[in-house]
Amino acid sequence: MSFLLKDPNAVLDYSIDWGAEYLNGGELLARSDWSVVPDEPGGVTVVGSDFDATTASAKAAGGLAGRLYRLVNRVTTDAARVDERSILIRVENR
Repeated sequence: MSFLLKDPNAVLDYSIDWGAEYLNGGELLARSDWSVVPDEPGGVTVVGSDFDATTASAKAAGGLAGRLYRLVNRVTTDAARVDERSILIRVENR
């Protein structure tokens, strides 16, 4: 399992490109929602998000040093297909 490192004080952007592997033909993203697992006091939080036709992005802040978090992106396409992917983040004092 691989993960990305994040300092507890950093506010970083993360993105998932759904276009190349997932979207069919002219299909586009219609909705994108982000969540964090575990959802805990002082943990990583999503402080902003956006998406375009093929890519979803989130801005993540906080987190407790030594903890592993899963940043989950759940999308719905204009063809009403639903899927989710995750980014693993390990918080470390850097």
